[in-house]
Amino acid sequence: MHISTTSYIFLFTFTILYFSSYAPRLPKIGETLHGHSFATGFGGKGANQCVACAKLGAKCSLIAKVGNDIWGDKYLENLKNCNVNVEFVEKVKDNTGIAQITVLDSGDNQIIIIPGANKSLSVNDVNRAANHLNKAAVLVCQQETPLDATIEALTKFKGISILNCAPAFENTPNELLTLPTFLCVNESEAALMTNLNIKTLQDAKIAALKLLEIGANSVILTMGKDGAIFSQKNENVYHIPTKKIEKVIDTTGAGDAFIGSLAFFFSKFNHLPITQQIGAACEIASLSVQRTGTQSSFFLISEVKEIIENVENNVYPVHEL
Repeated sequence: MHISTTSYIFLFTFTILYFSSYAPRLPKIGETLHGHSFATGFGGKGANQCVACAKLGAKCSLIAKVGNDIWGDKYLENLKNCNVNVEFVEKVKDNTGIAQITVLDSGDNQIIIIPGANKSLSVNDVNRAANHLNKAAVLVCQQETPLDATIEALTKFKGISILNCAPAFENTPNELLTLPTFLCVNESEAALMTNLNIKTLQDAKIAALKLLEIGANSVILTMGKDGAIFSQKNENVYHIPTKKIEKVIDTTGAGDAFIGSLAFFFSKFNHLPITQQIGAACEIASLSVQRTGTQSSFFLISEVKEIIENVENNVYPVHEL
């Protein structure tokens, strides 16, 4: 059934100002290493996903906290410039979250996060946004923030919900498995949650089936350059490949580009096969690694018109595993 509502809420999301250093490799302990460039930007998984969705033209709302500092002011300004509703973004007496990122020439990255203001998110924030929640078509949550608040949001929400299991837990609370419409994990997250080694598509299939067995309603397991795996309870497991990218520049935020795009497609194209929506989100995420930065690497809808047409025309290949 197609959902015409175009308002999304991205609940309990980190807002992070990131400082990215670009270097040929990681320094050894005690070593000083010359990098070749530096950038600052705005991040946090949920905030990234919200901006990725908003850039595609969706009507997005964000529930988050920023610090009562210059970075908090800058973050609010950035969200407004991205056409995100900041009615539920609150300034608190703490520092705005900070991330220190090192990006290697290979495109791989390592990240250290200091949560700051994000630590004050709570169940009260769900209740404060209850009326807005009831009007939303898609709810996206992550595991960066207080779990009781995330569970409260997923419990109250009646539309399509996506839980991005980042960071993953070895022993995931049962509610986080059973409440979301879609459980979205990458290889490392699925490996931790299932205690399985995931190297191949068949490994991913086994992991997806195990996640369904322990309570998930449906599983989307992203495989980077290999696309994604999708399955629902009592149904087959499918592989949706993605286009090969010849030159990878920066993988930071590619997973968030996928989730944000997926939320957009779930609302705008919910009448089309889920595998087609996943295929389109995979392609957008793959293309984002050819740009530097996080939110700066996300696409405007005018840049992905061909992908929008592909979703409508059912062109993405799907293989049963």
